[in-house]
Amino acid sequence: MVNITDLTQEELESLELTQQELEELERARAMPITFDEDCPEITPEQARRFRRVNPVKRTIN
Repeated sequence: MVNITDLTQEELESLELTQQELEELERARAMPITFDEDCPEITPEQARRFRRVNPVKRTIN
């Protein structure tokens, strides 16, 4: 992980989104979600049975 205060001015500028990228994000926000056979919508029953593949491990520190 990088601390933002350690970045140079050029690195900070390279992180900023361009106008074209911002417009692309706005278009994507306006688009509806579409499902296909590779990624069908989850039914309420499937959502209730959902389990994480790698459950969060809770440890006491």
